[in-house]
Amino acid sequence: MKKYRDIGLKLTPQRLAILNYLEGNREHPSAEDIYHAVSKKFPTMSFSTVYNTLDALKKKGNVLELTIDAGKKRFDPNTAPHHHLICAECKRIADIMNVYELSLPDDENTNFRVIGNHIVFYGICQTCERKKPHLKRRGKANERP
Repeated sequence: MKKYRDIGLKLTPQRLAILNYLEGNREHPSAEDIYHAVSKKFPTMSFSTVYNTLDALKKKGNVLELTIDAGKKRFDPNTAPHHHLICAECKRIADIMNVYELSLPDDENTNFRVIGNHIVFYGICQTCERKKPHLKRRGKANERP
């Protein structure tokens, strides 16, 4: 928790509970998910406490904000370079840690200095495939239907 103190985050019991919930969490929770989980222990905690904590963590680079659903931001405590795989049905998100160096072609004159990249793959998770047989894979994984 020292790293959070070092970035100037006041460590209240509610914030510690939020940080503990995020620690090692691979579910990519939304602010609402975090609020519902942590408010069980702290029923008087406000949603703004969660949102403000996430905002502070995002500004300091301690959490990634993922905009995958138009109306629901998700948060990833894993700030190491990686990409994501998202189920098109249930919106479950999985990490893809094998990240290869990507760069723009030399002939692209975009007037941008690239500072990072993020690729999102979409698919159907096994749980959704079992629930909806019509979503079953056709052919090989990389083959187009």
